[in-house]
Amino acid sequence: MLIYPDCQLAAVYGLTDLFCIASDWSTHLQAPTRLRSIRVSYWKMENVDISCTWDSHPEIPHSLTYAIAPPSIIMPEKMQTMSPASQWLAFQHARGVTVCSICAGAFVLAETGLIDGRRATTHWAFAERLAERFPNIDVSPDNMIIDDGDVITAGGILAWADLGLLLVEKLLGQAVMLETARFLVVDPPRRSQSQYKAFLPRFDHGDKEVLQVQHQFHAKPELQKSIGELADSVRLSERTLQRRFIRATRLKLTEYLQNVRIMKARQLLETTNASVESIAWAVGYSDPAAFRKVFGRLTGAKPNVYRGDART
Repeated sequence: MLIYPDCQLAAVYGLTDLFCIASDWSTHLQAPTRLRSIRVSYWKMENVDISCTWDSHPEIPHSLTYAIAPPSIIMPEKMQTMSPASQWLAFQHARGVTVCSICAGAFVLAETGLIDGRRATTHWAFAERLAERFPNIDVSPDNMIIDDGDVITAGGILAWADLGLLLVEKLLGQAVMLETARFLVVDPPRRSQSQYKAFLPRFDHGDKEVLQVQHQFHAKPELQKSIGELADSVRLSERTLQRRFIRATRLKLTEYLQNVRIMKARQLLETTNASVESIAWAVGYSDPAAFRKVFGRLTGAKPNVYRGDART
């Protein structure tokens, strides 16, 4: 977790407790050979330097998977420039770390440029300011969480609980997430998605060129580049890119892009009233019939049925 000036320490400590509780539940629910816990570390910004000031597992070398910018306790217009913090987030993202923001933490994340051209959420009271200051971001204040795979933004000031539970589900599984939510007496995030298989992309494989292609897919799901054009963009041959992409992500390029598109389509079905046809077009399908076929194969439901179940 990134501790920048005037950030909300209650969210930092609350998330720390949530992850600790989830790790304890994991020991009860998982087989002994599969025991996992969530490691938490604090990275504090002081002037232009950022360093680790606390680690729950200091004996293990650092290997970050998620970096979180928590809320701010002051209004966005009073927030100072967070260039060191933003540069640190961008550096981590380039290494395959999924970067996250909560509430006004979106302003810190926005300085990286990583959410330019993407949908992102923040507190409803700050949405207009975020859009004005960073006009290239598609600000969606009605959403509690927008999960783009490599970038996750959460809305309200207490949305740290929703984000925390989402990360618990990704890291420790749905059963641990549900038990953690019950213990905390809070609703699990996006409850209706529990019946669908989640797409959990890997970004920590260490292949820089493959990571660049993944970032293209997540930032622009409607991307229509050929495999040759994708290979040229990272200066690899088509064959080399295909081989390295499968090795790093365990999916073919076309399979990965389909999963990204359907992940984003699910979010649009859950959070907007847009027609299935317009959603298909928005995520890169010019043929709604082809979109419905892929959506059904990956989720087990037709788009309209999925939307009805998600809103029940």
